[in-house]
Parts: sequence; structure tokens; C-alpha cells
Amino acid sequence: MNSEYYYMHLDLGPEIRYFGYAIYLLVAIFGLILGSFLNSWIWRKRENIRIIGNTRSICIHCHHVLSWYDNIPLLSYLLQNGKCRYCSKKIPFHYFLVELITPILLVLVFRHCLTSLHFSEWRLLRNIFFLSFLVIIFKYDWLYREIPSDVVWAGVVLGLFINYSFLNKSLFSMLLGSAIMGGFFLAQYLISKGRWIGGGDVRLGFMFGLWLGWPVALVSLFVSYILGAIVAVGLLVAHKVNRQSEIPFGTFLAVGVFGCLMWGDKIVKWYMMFLGN
Repeated sequence: MNSEYYYMHLDLGPEIRYFGYAIYLLVAIFGLILGSFLNSWIWRKRENIRIIGNTRSICIHCHHVLSWYDNIPLLSYLLQNGKCRYCSKKIPFHYFLVELITPILLVLVFRHCLTSLHFSEWRLLRNIFFLSFLVIIFKYDWLYREIPSDVVWAGVVLGLFINYSFLNKSLFSMLLGSAIMGGFFLAQYLISKGRWIGGGDVRLGFMFGLWLGWPVALVSLFVSYILGAIVAVGLLVAHKVNRQSEIPFGTFLAVGVFGCLMWGDKIVKWYMMFLGN
């Protein structure tokens, strides 16, 4: 029986259900904290401010040290109308969005791992790390049209270590996925001499392929390109960009990889069944 179906239809007492709700609430709270941390990490990374050992949060405009009540995820932004309490300058809305979306995605990750036939603490930990990397890549590439190399290499090492050492993922599958996805982007980079995609996208391809393995890595390529095409056409129609505008493809890759990280195996099975019919 499908484990997700089993959990959804299991007749649990009210005490167990309330306990489950409390667990999801704790996961969401952790997601709020994680989103706030990722926002801070991205800004400090861009501004070359030391991340370790300099823990006090500061305003991105006036650099005033923030109090604890200025740093409550979501709530502080809403209560202060999206402005700094000290200099009254607007705080960009993307800070609020990251704090809002991260706990939602984390709850999805937790539920997906919890209802999986192959649940393990290491799988959950891996997916939390992967989600953090994806949020960083999504926002950093969207804002700055750049993908930090150290983030990519850290993701490569972490993904290889956890997948192979603790989740018994096939090394051949990981390397094949990495070669296909990274090689695909590398070919585009070489053919276009860097005009179509950047070197950061090539590195992302190798990392994401390693995470997902074969054949899910191939699925994520299709999903990412379809998503990118839809958004690009929408922006062109809305006259937000023109044909010469640079589109941050790493952002769409991050979204496609998250979807395939969660449901990639199901997509592959559905596609194989479709071909079989």
C-alpha cells in the first residue's frame, strides 16, 4: 500500500492528531528561523561581511544593530510596514517572501519524507540542506545574476557524502546524472562562448545532477526549461524584459530541481507508464 495513502487514511485518535499538528507547527517555526538566517547569509555574502562570528543582525541601509523584536520573521516586517525602525528606509519585499516561502517548503519536505516508504533521518537532513541551497541559489541568482562558486562546491561535497555514505545512492547514477546535466550546460556554454548561459549554470548542472542522479536529473532539465520558457514569455508579453535581457536561469533550475527532488521518481514512473501504453 502507498505509504502516503496509508497515513492519510489511518484512523488516529485526537491526541495523536494534535501531536502531529504540533510537530508540523514546530517544523514551520524552524522554517521561519531558517528563512531569516538564509536572508541574512545571502546579504552578508554579497556585502563581504563575515558570516561566522558576527552574529548580530544589522539594517541593510543604515547598518544599525537590530533588536530581537526587529528580527521576528514575518511579524517584524508587517508591524514595521516593511521599513527599518531606525532609518525608515524600505526593506525589499523579497526578504519577506523568503521568510514566508521557506517554512512552507520545509513543511512539504518534512511531510514528503515522513510519508515516504524509505524514510530516514539522513534523507530528511539531506533534503533540508538541499532546500537551503536551493533558496540561496534562487534568490542570489535572481537578484545578482550570479551563483557563488563556494556554495556550489559545498553542495557537491555534501550531496555526494550524504547520498553515497548514508542513503546508499548508486555512485554510478549520481555521476551519470551529473555528467548529463553538467555536460548539457557545458556544451551550451562552449558553443555560445558564454552568451547563452554562464559558468555558474554549468557548475549548477554538475551539482544538481549529482543530487538527483539518473534519470531524475534529465526530468529536472525538462521541467526547468519549460518553467523558464513560460516565465520568459510572460515577461516579454508584459514588457518587463526584451530579447536581449539576461534571464537568471539558475532561479528556474532551483525550482525545477526542488520539484524533482520531491516528486521526480513519480514523474519518471508516470512517464514510463505513459510510454508503455
